[in-house]
Amino acid sequence: MNALANEAVPPAALARPSLALALLAAAQFIIAVDYNIVYVALPSIAAALGFSARHLQWVISAYALAFGGFLLLGGRLGDVVGRRRAFVTALLLYAGSSLVGGLAQTPAHLITARAVQGLGGALLFPTTLSLISSYFTEGPSRNRALSVVGAAGASGGASGALLGGLLTSALGWNWTFFVNVPVAVVAVTAAFFLLPRDVSAPTRRGFDMPGALSVTAGVTLLVLAFVEGPELGWTSAAVLAMLGGAVALLAAFLFIESRSAAPLMPLRLLRHPTLPTAMLVAGLFAAGFGAQYYLLTAYLQEVRHYAPATAGLAFLPFSLSIVVGTRIGGRLANAVGIRSGLLIGLCIGIVGLLTIALSASSEGSYVAHMLPGFVIDGLGQGITWTLMWVAATTGIDALDRGVASGMASTAQQVGNALGLAVLVAVSVAMDTSPGGAGADAVPTGLRAAFLAAAGVVAMAAVVTWLRLPPKGSAQATAAAHSAPE
Repeated sequence: MNALANEAVPPAALARPSLALALLAAAQFIIAVDYNIVYVALPSIAAALGFSARHLQWVISAYALAFGGFLLLGGRLGDVVGRRRAFVTALLLYAGSSLVGGLAQTPAHLITARAVQGLGGALLFPTTLSLISSYFTEGPSRNRALSVVGAAGASGGASGALLGGLLTSALGWNWTFFVNVPVAVVAVTAAFFLLPRDVSAPTRRGFDMPGALSVTAGVTLLVLAFVEGPELGWTSAAVLAMLGGAVALLAAFLFIESRSAAPLMPLRLLRHPTLPTAMLVAGLFAAGFGAQYYLLTAYLQEVRHYAPATAGLAFLPFSLSIVVGTRIGGRLANAVGIRSGLLIGLCIGIVGLLTIALSASSEGSYVAHMLPGFVIDGLGQGITWTLMWVAATTGIDALDRGVASGMASTAQQVGNALGLAVLVAVSVAMDTSPGGAGADAVPTGLRAAFLAAAGVVAMAAVVTWLRLPPKGSAQATAAAHSAPE
């Protein structure tokens, strides 16, 4: 194995490590803002561009499809062409597609821009994680960096919901896209000053095009099946064909990787002591927590009749509690270890989901019926978020950090797509009003969806308990696994 195994470039290699970390945090902020900012603006987008109820979900789904489908490819691209190049390219994709999206005049125009934004996210997210694992040494330094980046992501979630409401109310839905442009341009400029120039090392691997095509097409079909399943029916010919095609392509991908001289995803990573478990936890985490913004946006605007700005403000305590949780997660990683920290975060999240489920009502005050669950749920999410990325990047070879981040990110996006499809379907199925949309029934559907989400997160806790070793042994095993041979 390469001599670079498990050795991060010391923080001193960054001329300004604190500013570089701020830049990486800004990248995570952009991703989170871009994902959340459109939720509150959806009703205004539908009215302005003439989206049908059937096609409005594609403002979300186009982003999710491109993000999920290209994550593994994005992670490996950073390893192959250089992480600063990948980082800058992703930000330029964000800036360009956001500008185009804000100028959109038709649904097709906007959906295309959202797909390109998703492609930018698929390149930016794993590259950001691999830059952290490359320039911050494993242990307290990296844990702190991940908690800072996680806090920035949660801040972006808060800002996305809040900015989406304020901008839509004051300036129009277009500005939910335009706001990304100056932030991305400033980040691109800063990258040339704060991130070291990419070096073409002789150990840099080639690019596995057959593997890239098969996994990208396979994951895209899988996510598409999850998006279309609730609408077309899970047993419809189209959905079954998508699922069958996804299975065939992903099987072909594994076959290609087992024989490739320069695999996109080295199969030995599936034997890593923490990465596969981190991937499973990330998928379950996203399936359980990922649909909340969608469900709660509908609840706040359609049931409580909040204006977009008010709905954005209602999300603020939720997102701020995630920020606090990410900082706690970094400290827990150092104090009690990955497994115990993850279990603490997941259990707090379960309590939060149950609190929301049991207190949701179409009447009563926001403070009494929603705020307690928001705060508890957010703390659990933030703690879990930081710890699952610590688990995914522990003991990974220096040349595999991008693809490892891409693997965990792909699992997260697939879980998010599946969770959104299933939890929205549960919410609709449990809507018991005569017309299917009564004010008293929506909280009933919401309650059922959040109870189901709590069950999914409980599965993540069980996986964590059974699969991750206690403090000390995980790090030791990972180091032994990835040490030079």
